[in-house]
Order: sequence, then structure tokens, then C-alpha cells
Amino acid sequence: MQLSFRAGVVAVIAVLAAALPPAYVWMRGSPPSPASAPLVASFGAETASGDARRVAEWIAGSRDNAGANFAIVDKKSARLHVFDGAARLKGSSPILIGSAIGDDTAPDIGLRAAAEVRPEERTTPAGRFVVERGRNLRGEDVVWVSYADAVSMHPVLTDKPQERRLERLQTASAEDKRISAGCINVPAAFFEELLRPTLAARGSLVYVLPEVKTLEQVFGIRGALAS
Repeated sequence: MQLSFRAGVVAVIAVLAAALPPAYVWMRGSPPSPASAPLVASFGAETASGDARRVAEWIAGSRDNAGANFAIVDKKSARLHVFDGAARLKGSSPILIGSAIGDDTAPDIGLRAAAEVRPEERTTPAGRFVVERGRNLRGEDVVWVSYADAVSMHPVLTDKPQERRLERLQTASAEDKRISAGCINVPAAFFEELLRPTLAARGSLVYVLPEVKTLEQVFGIRGALAS
């Protein structure tokens, strides 16, 4: 009688276990999180270069930004694109960049005064940078791209009228935008109202596209060629 009762209890438990929904299997630990829907970079109505689109799609698809806001500096087009953490474009703007063509910086350039930087060294370096807000030697608000190399994004400088920096921003020529010692000059309103607030959060990123190297060399994007 006792054996029969125990057998009946075991049978009932087995039936109940089979009837339980599969989710209960994870009661002893954390359930696996469902696969996140893939992100797709959105440029809206903005006309962007093929390289900018490829990098934005790679960032979104691989989640390289880990949910952080980011910006893309397209040196060939002399244009800046600013995105939220979901890879949705918040705004774009023309920019001024280093006068020399190149994707690297001189090893000691951050220790030299601007007047000591040779013409061929006035490059804007390519790469993936974790940015931070700060101030430069003039006490101006900047977004540091590479503090060690003294490369930052800041409002366009107008202290040398002969350089016509404001006028250069208005032209359609990317060549006109090559004037700085390596820093990225941004229209003041765009910097204050969009760029600086968007990149204020810790972990924000800037991806500076190459102009000599390939996207694969700089970002490891397979099959992506510089165009």
C-alpha cells in the first residue's frame, strides 16, 4: 500500500513537470536574454559618402559603440555626422580639418607649440577615439579626440582673418576645408547646441575616417575599401 502510494505521487509529479511551461527551466538562474533586434544606421535625408555609410552600418550592426552616442568625421568630404546611441542621425555639418593629407600624427606633436608643427605634420588622425570634454590652453571648451596628440573638436577659430575660416565653411569644396593644424573646427552654433551636449556622456565615441588607409586597416571592417 505504501509502495503504491509513493508510485502514485511520483507519477503525479512527473505529469506536473511535463506540463510546466519551458520558462520554468530557468528558475535556478537568469534566463537567457532574447536576441536583440539588429540596429540599422539611419542618415535620414542626409547625403553621406559611401565610406561614412559603411562605417555607420558597421557600428550599428556590430554595436561597436555599446549604446553610446557617437560621431563620424568624414575627412574626404570635410563633414561631421552626429548620432545617438541607436545610430540615428541627430545632425550633420561641414567642418575644417588638418591642412595635410594623412591618417597618422607625429609621435611628439602633442608636446609642441602649433608654430613648431611642420606643414606635412598638420594631419587629422584617423581612428576610433573615446572622447572627453575639457578645455584647451586658451581656456576654451573643447571635445578632446586625442589629448596626447592635442587634437580636439572646437568652435571654428576666427583669430586669423587672413585664413577666412568662416568663408571656407560656406563653400562646396572639400579642399577649402583643409586649414587647421589637425584639430576639427566646427561651426559654433552646431558645436554648442548639438555636438557638445551629445558627446557629453562618458564613453561617447568619434570615428575619424581615413583618407589614405583603408577602412579595414583602421577599423577592421572586412571587405571595405577606401573610396
